[in-house]
Amino acid sequence: MKIALIVPGGVDASGEYRVIPALLALIRRLSLHHQVHVFALIQEPQPRSWDLLGARIHNIGVRHTRIRAVRAIRAEHRAGPFDVVHAIFSGSPGLIAVSAAWMLGIPSLVHLGGGELVALADIGYGGRLTWRGRVREALVLRAAFAVSAPSAPMIDRLGSLGIAARRIPLGVDTEIWTPSEPRRRDISQPAKLIHTASLNRVKDQPTLLLALARLRDRSIDFEMDVVGTDTLNGEMQRLSHSLSLSNNVRFRGFLPQQPLRALMQSAHLMMMSSQHEAGPVAMIEAAMTGVPTVGSAVGHIAEWAPTAAVAVRPGDAESLAREAALLLSDEEQRLRIAHEAWSRAVRQDADYTARTFEALYEEAIGVRRRSTHRLAKQ
Repeated sequence: MKIALIVPGGVDASGEYRVIPALLALIRRLSLHHQVHVFALIQEPQPRSWDLLGARIHNIGVRHTRIRAVRAIRAEHRAGPFDVVHAIFSGSPGLIAVSAAWMLGIPSLVHLGGGELVALADIGYGGRLTWRGRVREALVLRAAFAVSAPSAPMIDRLGSLGIAARRIPLGVDTEIWTPSEPRRRDISQPAKLIHTASLNRVKDQPTLLLALARLRDRSIDFEMDVVGTDTLNGEMQRLSHSLSLSNNVRFRGFLPQQPLRALMQSAHLMMMSSQHEAGPVAMIEAAMTGVPTVGSAVGHIAEWAPTAAVAVRPGDAESLAREAALLLSDEEQRLRIAHEAWSRAVRQDADYTARTFEALYEEAIGVRRRSTHRLAKQ
């Protein structure tokens, strides 16, 4: 197959910085058996192309991005026809995918991976904040041959909008995130906590830090590593200091996959405080290394609770602290949840994701061929 993947970014030429690791894992696996062209909308400001993990990356750039993306897909199609066009994330990638596929007469697929279906007005986040966004998503999701999303809450939300969708989690690369079964912790030592997410409004780190302050007030001895790019100009570090958490919380900034895995391997509990998640992949990375998650009832956290995760109401710092404290005080329960999470992560890794998407591509191509054959006979 010749596959066009449309992505907003996450495919930097370094293969390490400004990347989406689960996306790279998918690209590498698809490229083993297929010809893959990735059209990245704004990875870099200026247009250029490079090779990465067996695929050809076409960076579109920031000016007239949608129009030039469709033109680039059509030009590559003339050089050798695509079989499918697949958007990873809806929004602009989805619109480009269905538009180009319609022009070329081939199937389009859209995978939702972010905030396409939400409207969080208080933080200005979500694809449904404006009427234009709502109309765009309605058109894109109904024009695509197939729609997928990573977690059951996303599938339920799509169903409420009249969209039948497939659940396809973005699994992690087991060659980097080597499966490691849960380990019993030494309860005489501080609990090692980890939070992996960019510092931004939707991840709601103020709720996380308030929960950590409550953990400290409960006399829980812990160390928290916060890993992720800071988009809030030090606001969370200042809040941590004001809550007297400087001795407990370390802000690590961005970490590449290998050092992140080593840090994750040493943790006992992942804590997430997001207002919305389609996944998160970070939770699956934690599960792969034997680390369970306590967090907001969104995405995989809501989907896996109560047997493979612990979920609380978003924005509820007191409940987040309470549930984390309970799990840290009951090692047998922590291990039970960790084992179930590990089992799920291993079963639905990056190989599973690639196989599932490949089957969906073949289904779409088969439907198109049968339709073309019927039209030719008429």
